[in-house]
Amino acid sequence: MLVLIFSGLLVLFSGLLDPLNNQIEQQILLQLRLPLVLTACLVGAALSVSSASLQVLLHNPLADPGIIGITSGASLCAALFLLMGSGLSPDIIQYLLPLSCFVGAILSTVLIFVVARRMAANNASVILAGIAISTISGAIIAWLHFFSDAQSMRNLTFWLMGSLHQTDWPILYFATPLLAVLIGYLIKQGRMLNWYYFGENSAQLAGLDVNKFQSRMLLVCAISVGAAVSLAGSIAFVGLLVPHLLRNFCGHDNRFILPASAMLGACLLLWVELFTRGFMAISLPVSMITATLGGPIFLYSVARLGGRNS
Repeated sequence: MLVLIFSGLLVLFSGLLDPLNNQIEQQILLQLRLPLVLTACLVGAALSVSSASLQVLLHNPLADPGIIGITSGASLCAALFLLMGSGLSPDIIQYLLPLSCFVGAILSTVLIFVVARRMAANNASVILAGIAISTISGAIIAWLHFFSDAQSMRNLTFWLMGSLHQTDWPILYFATPLLAVLIGYLIKQGRMLNWYYFGENSAQLAGLDVNKFQSRMLLVCAISVGAAVSLAGSIAFVGLLVPHLLRNFCGHDNRFILPASAMLGACLLLWVELFTRGFMAISLPVSMITATLGGPIFLYSVARLGGRNS
Protein backbone atom coordinates (compact mmCIF):
# COMPACT_ATOMS: atom_id res chain seq x y z
CA MET A 1 0.00 0.00 0.00
CA LEU A 2 2.84 2.42 0.85
CA VAL A 3 4.50 1.66 -2.49
CA LEU A 4 1.22 2.41 -4.29
CA ILE A 5 0.80 5.74 -2.47
CA PHE A 6 4.44 6.70 -3.13
CA SER A 7 4.13 5.81 -6.84
CA GLY A 8 0.95 7.86 -7.15
CA LEU A 9 2.56 10.89 -5.49
CA LEU A 10 5.55 10.63 -7.83
CA VAL A 11 3.28 10.69 -10.88
CA LEU A 12 1.23 13.55 -9.42
CA PHE A 13 4.05 15.92 -8.51
CA SER A 14 6.96 15.00 -10.81
CA GLY A 15 8.11 18.06 -12.72
CA LEU A 16 5.94 20.49 -10.75
CA LEU A 17 7.80 23.17 -8.77
CA ASP A 18 5.09 24.92 -6.75
CA PRO A 19 1.64 23.36 -7.35
CA LEU A 20 0.14 24.96 -4.24
CA ASN A 21 0.74 28.57 -5.34
CA ASN A 22 1.15 28.41 -9.12
CA GLN A 23 -2.25 28.49 -10.88
CA ILE A 24 -1.04 26.80 -14.05
CA GLU A 25 0.55 23.96 -12.08
CA GLN A 26 -2.65 23.62 -10.03
CA GLN A 27 -4.61 23.12 -13.26
CA ILE A 28 -2.06 20.56 -14.46
CA LEU A 29 -2.31 18.74 -11.14
CA LEU A 30 -6.11 18.69 -10.91
CA GLN A 31 -7.15 18.38 -14.56
CA LEU A 32 -4.35 16.22 -16.00
CA ARG A 33 -2.29 14.44 -13.33
CA LEU A 34 -5.04 13.42 -10.89
CA PRO A 35 -7.27 11.82 -13.58
CA LEU A 36 -4.17 10.06 -14.93
CA VAL A 37 -3.28 8.58 -11.52
CA LEU A 38 -6.88 7.53 -10.88
CA THR A 39 -7.15 5.92 -14.32
CA ALA A 40 -3.88 3.99 -13.87
CA CYS A 41 -4.95 2.70 -10.44
CA LEU A 42 -8.45 1.68 -11.53
CA VAL A 43 -7.40 0.03 -14.79
CA GLY A 44 -4.37 -1.78 -13.35
CA ALA A 45 -6.35 -3.04 -10.35
CA ALA A 46 -9.36 -4.13 -12.43
CA LEU A 47 -7.32 -6.05 -15.02
CA SER A 48 -5.12 -7.74 -12.42
CA VAL A 49 -7.81 -8.81 -9.95
CA SER A 50 -10.10 -9.97 -12.78
CA SER A 51 -7.32 -12.12 -14.23
CA ALA A 52 -6.40 -13.50 -10.82
CA SER A 53 -10.04 -14.54 -10.31
CA LEU A 54 -10.39 -16.03 -13.79
CA GLN A 55 -7.23 -18.11 -13.42
CA VAL A 56 -8.63 -19.84 -10.34
CA LEU A 57 -12.21 -19.99 -11.60
CA LEU A 58 -11.21 -21.67 -14.89
CA HIS A 59 -8.34 -23.75 -13.40
CA ASN A 60 -5.96 -22.28 -15.95
CA PRO A 61 -2.89 -20.15 -15.04
CA LEU A 62 -3.01 -18.56 -18.52
CA ALA A 63 -6.62 -17.35 -18.22
CA ASP A 64 -6.64 -13.66 -18.99
CA PRO A 65 -9.33 -11.23 -20.24
CA GLY A 66 -7.42 -10.92 -23.50
CA ILE A 67 -6.98 -14.66 -24.00
CA ILE A 68 -10.57 -15.63 -23.25
CA GLY A 69 -11.98 -12.97 -25.55
CA ILE A 70 -13.40 -10.29 -23.22
CA THR A 71 -10.84 -7.63 -24.17
CA SER A 72 -11.09 -8.59 -27.84
CA GLY A 73 -14.85 -8.10 -27.86
CA ALA A 74 -14.48 -4.67 -26.27
CA SER A 75 -11.74 -3.74 -28.74
CA LEU A 76 -13.84 -4.87 -31.70
CA CYS A 77 -16.80 -2.71 -30.68
CA ALA A 78 -14.43 0.21 -30.12
CA ALA A 79 -12.89 -0.31 -33.57
CA LEU A 80 -16.31 -0.42 -35.23
CA PHE A 81 -17.35 2.76 -33.44
CA LEU A 82 -14.10 4.62 -34.25
CA LEU A 83 -14.32 3.80 -37.95
CA MET A 84 -18.07 4.15 -38.47
CA GLY A 85 -18.37 7.23 -36.25
CA SER A 86 -15.38 9.07 -37.67
CA GLY A 87 -17.65 11.93 -38.76
CA LEU A 88 -18.80 12.64 -35.21
CA SER A 89 -17.31 15.44 -33.15
CA PRO A 90 -14.43 14.53 -30.81
CA ASP A 91 -16.52 15.39 -27.74
CA ILE A 92 -19.21 12.89 -28.71
CA ILE A 93 -16.63 10.21 -29.57
CA GLN A 94 -14.91 10.73 -26.22
CA TYR A 95 -18.04 9.77 -24.29
CA LEU A 96 -19.61 7.19 -26.62
CA LEU A 97 -16.38 5.21 -27.12
CA PRO A 98 -16.25 3.96 -23.48
CA LEU A 99 -19.89 2.90 -23.78
CA SER A 100 -19.18 0.89 -26.94
CA CYS A 101 -16.24 -0.86 -25.20
CA PHE A 102 -18.42 -1.72 -22.26
CA VAL A 103 -21.14 -3.18 -24.49
CA GLY A 104 -18.54 -5.16 -26.46
CA ALA A 105 -17.14 -6.77 -23.30
CA ILE A 106 -20.60 -7.84 -22.12
CA LEU A 107 -21.63 -9.19 -25.55
CA SER A 108 -18.40 -11.17 -25.94
CA THR A 109 -18.87 -12.69 -22.48
CA VAL A 110 -22.44 -13.74 -23.31
CA LEU A 111 -21.24 -15.22 -26.61
CA ILE A 112 -18.47 -17.13 -24.82
CA PHE A 113 -21.05 -18.57 -22.43
CA VAL A 114 -23.37 -19.63 -25.25
CA VAL A 115 -20.59 -21.26 -27.31
CA ALA A 116 -19.07 -22.96 -24.25
CA ARG A 117 -22.43 -24.45 -23.21
CA ARG A 118 -22.93 -25.89 -26.69
CA MET A 119 -19.42 -27.37 -26.67
CA ALA A 120 -19.10 -29.10 -23.31
CA ALA A 121 -20.02 -26.60 -20.59
CA ASN A 122 -16.70 -26.99 -18.76
CA ASN A 123 -13.72 -24.77 -18.02
CA ALA A 124 -11.74 -25.92 -21.06
CA SER A 125 -14.66 -25.08 -23.35
CA VAL A 126 -14.77 -21.53 -21.94
CA ILE A 127 -11.06 -21.08 -22.76
CA LEU A 128 -11.49 -22.55 -26.26
CA ALA A 129 -14.57 -20.45 -26.99
CA GLY A 130 -12.72 -17.35 -25.78
CA ILE A 131 -9.72 -18.07 -27.99
CA ALA A 132 -12.01 -18.57 -30.99
CA ILE A 133 -13.86 -15.29 -30.33
CA SER A 134 -10.56 -13.47 -29.75
CA THR A 135 -9.22 -14.78 -33.08
CA ILE A 136 -12.38 -13.79 -34.96
CA SER A 137 -12.37 -10.32 -33.37
CA GLY A 138 -8.71 -9.87 -34.32
CA ALA A 139 -9.46 -10.87 -37.92
CA ILE A 140 -12.36 -8.41 -38.17
CA ILE A 141 -10.21 -5.62 -36.72
CA ALA A 142 -7.52 -6.43 -39.33
CA TRP A 143 -10.11 -6.12 -42.10
CA LEU A 144 -11.27 -2.81 -40.64
CA HIS A 145 -7.66 -1.63 -40.75
CA PHE A 146 -7.47 -2.63 -44.41
CA PHE A 147 -10.54 -0.65 -45.47
CA SER A 148 -10.13 2.41 -43.21
CA ASP A 149 -8.64 5.76 -44.20
CA ALA A 150 -5.26 6.88 -42.90
CA GLN A 151 -6.52 9.04 -40.01
CA SER A 152 -9.07 6.46 -38.81
CA MET A 153 -6.43 3.74 -38.99
CA ARG A 154 -4.01 5.86 -36.96
CA ASN A 155 -6.64 6.58 -34.28
CA LEU A 156 -7.62 2.92 -34.11
CA THR A 157 -4.02 1.69 -33.87
CA PHE A 158 -3.17 4.13 -31.09
CA TRP A 159 -6.32 3.26 -29.15
CA LEU A 160 -5.77 -0.49 -29.47
CA MET A 161 -2.29 -0.08 -27.99
CA GLY A 162 -3.69 1.59 -24.87
CA SER A 163 -3.28 4.99 -23.27
CA LEU A 164 -3.81 6.41 -19.78
CA HIS A 165 -4.46 9.91 -21.14
CA GLN A 166 -7.91 9.32 -22.66
CA THR A 167 -10.09 10.04 -19.62
CA ASP A 168 -11.34 13.16 -17.90
CA TRP A 169 -13.42 13.89 -14.81
CA PRO A 170 -16.89 13.39 -16.38
CA ILE A 171 -15.92 9.86 -17.47
CA LEU A 172 -14.27 9.09 -14.14
CA TYR A 173 -17.35 10.25 -12.21
CA PHE A 174 -19.17 7.24 -13.66
CA ALA A 175 -16.30 4.75 -13.90
CA THR A 176 -14.72 5.24 -10.46
CA PRO A 177 -17.63 4.10 -8.24
CA LEU A 178 -18.47 1.25 -10.64
CA LEU A 179 -14.92 -0.13 -10.72
CA ALA A 180 -14.37 0.45 -7.00
CA VAL A 181 -17.44 -1.67 -6.18
CA LEU A 182 -16.50 -4.42 -8.67
CA ILE A 183 -12.87 -4.60 -7.53
CA GLY A 184 -13.97 -4.70 -3.90
CA TYR A 185 -16.46 -7.47 -4.66
CA LEU A 186 -13.82 -9.61 -6.40
CA ILE A 187 -11.32 -9.11 -3.57
CA LYS A 188 -13.91 -10.35 -1.06
CA GLN A 189 -14.28 -13.66 -2.93
CA GLY A 190 -10.79 -14.89 -2.01
CA ARG A 191 -12.02 -17.43 0.53
CA MET A 192 -14.52 -18.97 -1.92
CA LEU A 193 -11.94 -19.08 -4.67
CA ASN A 194 -9.59 -21.00 -2.36
CA TRP A 195 -12.19 -23.79 -2.29
CA TYR A 196 -11.76 -24.15 -6.06
CA TYR A 197 -8.21 -25.42 -5.59
CA PHE A 198 -9.69 -28.71 -4.34
CA GLY A 199 -12.15 -29.01 -7.23
CA GLU A 200 -15.73 -27.96 -7.79
CA ASN A 201 -17.08 -30.94 -5.83
CA SER A 202 -15.16 -29.84 -2.75
CA ALA A 203 -16.46 -26.31 -3.21
CA GLN A 204 -20.02 -27.64 -3.33
CA LEU A 205 -19.43 -29.66 -0.16
CA ALA A 206 -18.24 -26.46 1.50
CA GLY A 207 -21.66 -24.94 0.78
CA LEU A 208 -20.94 -23.01 -2.43
CA ASP A 209 -23.44 -22.96 -5.30
CA VAL A 210 -20.80 -23.50 -7.97
CA ASN A 211 -22.86 -22.72 -11.08
CA LYS A 212 -24.32 -19.51 -9.67
CA PHE A 213 -20.97 -18.42 -8.24
CA GLN A 214 -19.14 -19.06 -11.52
CA SER A 215 -21.73 -17.19 -13.59
CA ARG A 216 -21.71 -14.25 -11.20
CA MET A 217 -17.92 -14.07 -11.09
CA LEU A 218 -17.58 -14.23 -14.89
CA LEU A 219 -20.13 -11.45 -15.27
CA VAL A 220 -18.37 -9.25 -12.69
CA CYS A 221 -15.01 -9.88 -14.39
CA ALA A 222 -16.50 -9.01 -17.78
CA ILE A 223 -17.98 -5.75 -16.50
CA SER A 224 -14.69 -4.87 -14.77
CA VAL A 225 -12.63 -5.53 -17.90
CA GLY A 226 -15.14 -3.71 -20.10
CA ALA A 227 -14.98 -0.64 -17.87
CA ALA A 228 -11.16 -0.81 -17.71
CA VAL A 229 -10.79 -1.13 -21.48
CA SER A 230 -13.25 1.71 -21.99
CA LEU A 231 -10.99 3.96 -19.89
CA ALA A 232 -7.57 3.10 -21.29
CA GLY A 233 -7.99 0.97 -24.39
CA SER A 234 -6.51 -2.48 -24.81
CA ILE A 235 -3.60 -3.02 -22.40
CA ALA A 236 -1.64 -6.24 -22.83
CA PHE A 237 0.09 -8.49 -20.32
CA VAL A 238 -0.87 -6.77 -17.05
CA GLY A 239 -3.57 -9.30 -16.16
CA LEU A 240 -1.38 -12.27 -17.04
CA LEU A 241 1.84 -11.06 -15.43
CA VAL A 242 0.74 -9.67 -12.06
CA PRO A 243 -1.17 -12.65 -10.53
CA HIS A 244 1.33 -15.17 -11.89
CA LEU A 245 4.23 -13.23 -10.40
CA LEU A 246 2.55 -12.96 -7.01
CA ARG A 247 1.62 -16.67 -6.87
CA ASN A 248 5.15 -17.62 -7.85
CA PHE A 249 6.72 -15.61 -5.04
CA CYS A 250 3.96 -15.33 -2.40
CA GLY A 251 1.91 -18.53 -2.55
CA HIS A 252 -1.66 -19.27 -3.61
CA ASP A 253 -3.91 -17.92 -0.87
CA ASN A 254 -6.42 -15.76 -2.75
CA ARG A 255 -7.26 -13.82 0.41
CA PHE A 256 -3.81 -12.26 -0.09
CA ILE A 257 -3.34 -12.67 -3.85
CA LEU A 258 -6.47 -10.75 -4.90
CA PRO A 259 -5.83 -7.50 -2.97
CA ALA A 260 -2.11 -7.76 -3.72
CA SER A 261 -2.89 -8.15 -7.44
CA ALA A 262 -5.04 -5.03 -7.35
CA MET A 263 -2.28 -2.98 -5.71
CA LEU A 264 0.56 -4.35 -7.85
CA GLY A 265 -1.46 -3.87 -11.05
CA ALA A 266 -2.10 -0.25 -10.11
CA CYS A 267 1.58 0.25 -9.25
CA LEU A 268 2.65 -1.32 -12.55
CA LEU A 269 0.70 1.18 -14.66
CA LEU A 270 1.93 4.07 -12.51
CA TRP A 271 5.52 2.88 -13.03
CA VAL A 272 4.89 2.66 -16.78
CA GLU A 273 3.79 6.30 -16.74
CA LEU A 274 6.87 7.29 -14.72
CA PHE A 275 9.10 5.34 -17.12
CA THR A 276 7.73 7.00 -20.25
CA ARG A 277 7.86 10.47 -18.67
CA GLY A 278 11.31 10.08 -17.15
CA PHE A 279 13.17 8.31 -19.95
CA MET A 280 11.18 8.93 -23.11
CA ALA A 281 9.70 12.39 -22.43
CA ILE A 282 6.76 11.45 -24.69
CA SER A 283 3.49 9.57 -24.27
CA LEU A 284 3.96 6.04 -25.59
CA PRO A 285 1.25 3.38 -25.98
CA VAL A 286 0.91 1.52 -22.69
CA SER A 287 0.72 -1.97 -24.23
CA MET A 288 4.05 -1.46 -25.95
CA ILE A 289 5.72 -0.74 -22.61
CA THR A 290 3.92 -3.41 -20.57
CA ALA A 291 4.69 -6.11 -23.15
CA THR A 292 8.33 -5.03 -23.49
CA LEU A 293 8.97 -4.94 -19.75
CA GLY A 294 6.56 -7.69 -18.74
CA GLY A 295 7.67 -10.36 -21.22
CA PRO A 296 11.15 -10.93 -19.76
CA ILE A 297 9.78 -10.76 -16.19
CA PHE A 298 7.13 -13.33 -17.03
CA LEU A 299 9.72 -15.65 -18.61
CA TYR A 300 11.90 -15.33 -15.51
CA SER A 301 8.94 -16.13 -13.29
CA VAL A 302 8.05 -19.21 -15.35
CA ALA A 303 11.69 -20.38 -15.40
CA ARG A 304 11.96 -19.92 -11.64
CA LEU A 305 8.77 -21.89 -11.08
CA GLY A 306 9.99 -24.67 -13.38
CA GLY A 307 13.36 -24.85 -11.61
CA ARG A 308 11.67 -25.05 -8.23
CA ASN A 309 9.38 -27.90 -9.35
CA SER A 310 12.13 -29.96 -11.01
